[in-house]
Amino acid sequence: MVASASFAEFLREQLAPMGPVSMRRMFGKTGVFCQGVMFGMVTEDTLYVRVDDHNRETFREAEAHPPLNYAKKGASIDLAFWRVPERLIDEPDELVMWARAALAAAHRVAAKRTQAPPRPKRKTRSG
Repeated sequence: MVASASFAEFLREQLAPMGPVSMRRMFGKTGVFCQGVMFGMVTEDTLYVRVDDHNRETFREAEAHPPLNYAKKGASIDLAFWRVPERLIDEPDELVMWARAALAAAHRVAAKRTQAPPRPKRKTRSG
């Protein structure tokens, strides 16, 4: 489920110290972007932020909840997005700190993708 208009506006206001934050619908959820990089996702008006090996310790508190996931062929696939603790909704400075750490992780992921060799194209069947 995508973010409600009121929750999306609330996040834009809370995260304004980071610079312009935009959101767009993707995969039935809402992607949260800054500097053209997706650092978070919202589903059911709950914010999830990008996690990697560098910021995992910062987000240790978020491990209490399962990561954002989706179903594929009957299996649950966990994504590298962890749920932001509800208490941060009332702690805007700390919420921005988490968002900045998530944005840094998103930049690291993007950098790895540009450095990786291109994947071979799949052959298509004709017929």
